[in-house]
Amino acid sequence: MSITNEPERVRTRVLVTGVVQGVGFRPFVYSLARELGLSGQVGNTAAGVVAEVEGPAAAVAAFGRRVRTDAPPLAAVSTVTPESLAPRGGTEFVILDSTTGPGRTLVSPDVATCADCLAEFADPSDRRYRHPFISCTNCGPRFTIITGLPYDRPATTMADFPLCPDCAREYADPADRRFHAQPIACPACGPRLQLVQPGLETAYDEDALAIAHGLLVDGAILAVKGLGGFHLVCDAGDQAVVTTLRKRKDRGDKPFAVMAADLDAARRIAVIDAEDEALLTGSRHPIVLLRRRPGAAVAEAVAPGNPDLGVMLPYTPLHHLLFDQPGPCVLVMTSGNLSDEPIVTTDDEATTRLAGLADAWLGHDRPIHVPCDDSVVRIVDGIELPVRRSRGYAPFPIDLPVPVRPALAVGGDLKNTFCLGDGRYAWLSAHVGDMDNLATLRAFERAEEHLEQLTGVRPEVIVTDKHPSYRSRQWAQLNAAGRPVVGVQHHHAHIASVLAEHRYDGDPVIGFAFDGTGYGDDGAAWGGEVLVADYDGFVREAHLKYVPLPGGDAGVRNPCRMAMSHLRAAGLPWHPALPSVRACRGPELQLLRVQLDKGIACAPTSSMGRLFDAVSSLAGVCHRAGYEAQAAIELEGLISSGRGLGAYEFAVTGDEIDPAPVLAGVVRDVLRGVEPGVVSARFHQGLADLMVTLAERVGAARGLTTVALSGGVFVNRVLLSATTRALTGAGFTVLRHRRVPPTDAGLALGQLAVAARA
Repeated sequence: MSITNEPERVRTRVLVTGVVQGVGFRPFVYSLARELGLSGQVGNTAAGVVAEVEGPAAAVAAFGRRVRTDAPPLAAVSTVTPESLAPRGGTEFVILDSTTGPGRTLVSPDVATCADCLAEFADPSDRRYRHPFISCTNCGPRFTIITGLPYDRPATTMADFPLCPDCAREYADPADRRFHAQPIACPACGPRLQLVQPGLETAYDEDALAIAHGLLVDGAILAVKGLGGFHLVCDAGDQAVVTTLRKRKDRGDKPFAVMAADLDAARRIAVIDAEDEALLTGSRHPIVLLRRRPGAAVAEAVAPGNPDLGVMLPYTPLHHLLFDQPGPCVLVMTSGNLSDEPIVTTDDEATTRLAGLADAWLGHDRPIHVPCDDSVVRIVDGIELPVRRSRGYAPFPIDLPVPVRPALAVGGDLKNTFCLGDGRYAWLSAHVGDMDNLATLRAFERAEEHLEQLTGVRPEVIVTDKHPSYRSRQWAQLNAAGRPVVGVQHHHAHIASVLAEHRYDGDPVIGFAFDGTGYGDDGAAWGGEVLVADYDGFVREAHLKYVPLPGGDAGVRNPCRMAMSHLRAAGLPWHPALPSVRACRGPELQLLRVQLDKGIACAPTSSMGRLFDAVSSLAGVCHRAGYEAQAAIELEGLISSGRGLGAYEFAVTGDEIDPAPVLAGVVRDVLRGVEPGVVSARFHQGLADLMVTLAERVGAARGLTTVALSGGVFVNRVLLSATTRALTGAGFTVLRHRRVPPTDAGLALGQLAVAARA
């Protein structure tokens, strides 16, 4: 008689944390367990996915490895924690209902429609043919529809849409792509499109789409409901309607984003390389800043004075339906709001707040629980640079180099995002906006409450900018409820932000923090700062020489006034042939002269952003700014390429960076008739040369070899590329932003890293 030695059976409980809910993780675990011949169970909990598996020891060990390495494409596994249990026997593997309780799981961002769903969407024989809300485990809304955790249908805005028998069968089948896909529906049981026009009957479904197409072709402006809010939409090739939208929205010259029907349509209007294509077509589908092609069939009013276009591709089924009939193949797709207000999310709100902007409303009855604007990115030297981190990215966390105690960092007042942190995770919010009106403050409060709910973070400390007049700081003080409120200097937070996203925890770095403004420790408006910094503190090694900022915000809105101030500080005459002087002539010039003579409403500033404004105006590029950084953006856009153009030189005396020689060179060139593009090139190169000189000086004195670049000036592709190349060539390790914006939209992460370390 032979004796068969059965392999030893073991049972293990595995807790998997990370982005593991709403991404098909339970059906993946089910399939993996069945493949390995394991029995047991898997379920969602507030702490993550918990699986119990039993079988041969080798198979259980393989499960523990592959649950991390073979995870679904949208999952992001943070930890896999095993616990040995006593074997119980059995042959079945089951999927349990979700349970509540303490713990933390990471929520997936919204995801663009996947290829499988698009194939069904385009198939006339499929029951979801042309369904505006087609989705599956691998795509569709997530963050914007979640009302609580664990992530199951009752905790989403799909709770009021009972599944039909066909959808229920898919939802319950572990072998189906839609197993426990919470947003799924079909024409029989899902949301419905509706088109509202003033004075007319509401149209639904295909009728709504047909009318919407006709309106776009006829030059109308539509409010269209997306994943995270409404867009205002019109034909991007129609100069008249784009101009009308710009006037209605009080947009000034700020560029509109556009949506192209497909990649080929995008290629016809913009230059797209491999890295750009990967961003445009990936799961996030952000707006990508691309160089406009000469003669592109896009109205000049889309992005006046700007050589770039912000381009995205359709990321919802409804977007695809907007392009499936003869008509425009490129649409303006801009946030549905009045300038400086939060994006509109509800149908009722849209018909009131957008009443003066839109001619019709294409909406639906699936609620949006969380507002979420489109993300904006650009590629610099093959590396992604976030400009606005929102849809597709939020609320995915940043893993930190050091643990932090439970904290809320409220960010700044411009481009506000806030940040919750606990342990090794920091959750940056989606884009909130500029904190200069009550609607934005209320949006901030709702978003903060929701992110606390999703993350389970209960802040023990609140971190703010040190500016005493920032509304974000005032909100923190009003809502502290006995918790400490800690201020962090603006530019220190900028440098800490780039360190944190790189998980840097080494020696102090040489930090270049260049932006428009930030409250300095001496009460001045800083912005051209060279710091030696780590999370513990900073030393101000050098800074741009102070000049008066005439009229505060009025000086920011009028770059020609900043040019006059810089000329005066440099001891240079206001030559009547200079473009800046011509722009300020008459009473304005005389008033400015008196203002600077007597120091009336002239705060001192070391802002690099204001120096860009001055050079832009002196070169005749931009004298009046209708949106933030317009003068600098247009100066960058005109830059001439080629070797041997030279560079202006800064003077450095002690801790002061004096731009007087630069300004003298600009004036000389302008009066000689040198093209603005050459002036721009020489200025950019001179600034890159200055940074290498300062890095070498500080590095030699302090024994430092790592440089960090942060602040809104480093959204500038030309400057970022030139400085990275030059500093790397000089032997420095350069840390630049890749995961969070260098603007104030990334400030909260730095605040958290400085003030909340455990």
